[in-house]
Amino acid sequence: MDRRIFMAGCAGLSLSLIAKAALGESGPLTRIIFPFAAGGGGDTLCRLLAQQVSQLLDRTIIVENRTGGDGLIGIKWVKNANPDGATILVTTGPTMYLLPMVETEPSFDLKKDFVPVSLLARFEFGVVVGPAVDATDFKGFVAWLKANPSKATFGVPSNGTIPHFAGSKLEQMLGVPLTRVAYRGSALALNDLIGGHLPFAIITTADAISQHRAGTVKILAVSSARAFAVPA
Repeated sequence: MDRRIFMAGCAGLSLSLIAKAALGESGPLTRIIFPFAAGGGGDTLCRLLAQQVSQLLDRTIIVENRTGGDGLIGIKWVKNANPDGATILVTTGPTMYLLPMVETEPSFDLKKDFVPVSLLARFEFGVVVGPAVDATDFKGFVAWLKANPSKATFGVPSNGTIPHFAGSKLEQMLGVPLTRVAYRGSALALNDLIGGHLPFAIITTADAISQHRAGTVKILAVSSARAFAVPA
């Protein structure tokens, strides 16, 4: 195999396909690289994957969070790893095709440097507000933004990602200047949301759902074409 393999965590979890890919290589799969911070939905997905595939292959598989550069550090690490099947990159599809577009000199070529193996999950992004925002629905949220332009700050898991561009699009649509704050992962943004230090964030619904259920944050809008039903 002359290219590294990655799986987009972005419908089902094809464990048999992943195991087959790993067993078909000259070296045993032993490591999963996740290029974002621990504690979020993607990190949890990686650890569930490692647990299940470890049982299928009867070997220990380690999950490593190699963060930085909006995901680029981990991606480049896998790109430079030996292509022996021992390492798999789990990341989001948007990260893989957006980063080469926003870099002046792209650090990797998606078609030449990586081989997609499996789609793990589909997820939606949500506009999530904390207690700093006095609104119970999206209409009220827009009214709050227009009434408090100096507080119109939102968090994203990192720069150069779908939440980053979604925030820019939201700013354009609403006609309200928004200040973006890039975090190292959704967990840190959620902490500031809950503490009232950040008005709102654009993160995955998977990352926000438990706090939404608990009432500490509110998911007011989602990126899907259909209405979002909060799972029980």
